[in-house]
Amino acid sequence: MSKNNGITLAVLVAVLLVIGILSAIAIPNLLGTSSESLSPSIETEGGVINDSDGGSVKIGVLHSLSGTMAISETSLRDVVLMAVEEINTSGGVLGKQIEAAVVDPASDWDMFAEKAKSLIIKEKVAAVFGCWTSVSRKSVLPVFEEHNSLLFYPVQYEGEEQSLNVFYTGATPNQQLIPAAEYLMSEEGGAYKKFYLLGTDYVFPRTANKVLKAFLKNRGVADENIMEEYTPFHHQDYQTIVGKIKTFATGGDACVLSTINGDSNVPFYKEFANQGLTSSDCPIMAFSVAEDELRAMDVPPLVGHLAAWNYFQSIDITENREFVKNFKAYCEKNNLPGGSDRVTDDPIEAAYFGVYVWKAAVEKAGSFDVDKVRQAVYGLEFGAPGGPKKMHADNQHTHKPVYIGEILPNGQFLVVYQTNGVVIPESYSSYLHSDGNFPAPTGGPK
Repeated sequence: MSKNNGITLAVLVAVLLVIGILSAIAIPNLLGTSSESLSPSIETEGGVINDSDGGSVKIGVLHSLSGTMAISETSLRDVVLMAVEEINTSGGVLGKQIEAAVVDPASDWDMFAEKAKSLIIKEKVAAVFGCWTSVSRKSVLPVFEEHNSLLFYPVQYEGEEQSLNVFYTGATPNQQLIPAAEYLMSEEGGAYKKFYLLGTDYVFPRTANKVLKAFLKNRGVADENIMEEYTPFHHQDYQTIVGKIKTFATGGDACVLSTINGDSNVPFYKEFANQGLTSSDCPIMAFSVAEDELRAMDVPPLVGHLAAWNYFQSIDITENREFVKNFKAYCEKNNLPGGSDRVTDDPIEAAYFGVYVWKAAVEKAGSFDVDKVRQAVYGLEFGAPGGPKKMHADNQHTHKPVYIGEILPNGQFLVVYQTNGVVIPESYSSYLHSDGNFPAPTGGPK
């Protein structure tokens, strides 16, 4: 090779290297994949969310679509996606379309934590809407607090928790458990004096019954008139337990306070009827059975039994009639099981308005930033399908009315009691903290 040829080759190599470097810089920018942007942005644990118009923003949907809790949680997935579709049709949030990342933790509590972390880190979601059982919520709580992310939790629960990384759109004990027990003890509710506390063996029923026992004893109910028993998730054989209830109810004045969760409700109510017990003999007041669960049950033998919630499909106001109609139409349009025969219930309403609370807070804050959105949620007043509601000024919970309903032959509820307006939520029960000393909130900004 000549000297001139060698110089020419060296120059050519140098030019190619320069072209390669420029391409490496330019091509990602042309594709919109640069890690830098001229738009305002927020650094999050999961990555960067731009506040400028255009593009999309991700949310996570964390509900069991298989396993023992699918009977209850699948509909929450459905209604969150309906809310997303409605919001996107009306222009999105801060000019962005919402993209939902849906995962199935399969009623596996450890998997809930794994899926939550993936949604936050890998999917870079701005917020997560999910969980049903308290054990699933407790499983994911450290993840949300570690990464300062937001979870909107739509189900009634036992209280005794206040995380700055969770907004609780379901009921606290003073918005469900206590009003239900007060109703049963009243003349209007039957003046019952004996209480059989039956639940699934995990944190919600055990803590809920701790609150209920403290309340009942405060009202003068003797220890021998309170029974307490638990069964595992997916328990199917209730013959022995119903036999005990039948003996306990001999002579009248007895009722069941049920915190059974998931598909175990089906064999429990079936066995209750098989042994000849009716709501007249011993009414069941359920805290986790609503219209959606009744779709999977033989309803006629259950007529007259009760449930305490903060919403029923039968609430007869314009906003609710529209919501019910839209949900049925959404399920039919998307070929979801049950189609137009689907029903709404309390957790479905809470899951639905949770998405709208997040949207309103983002727009109020003008940002997807978790800390700014959190502050914007506090004190937020909003319309919901069941009527006006309000987020508490500082304790992460929701002001809600209380309803007690009686099961009808068509699987709906006749409202037999309701509060006069909304009830202020108590994250910690005064029956467990009579001195008024409550633990400080957990989580929040780092």
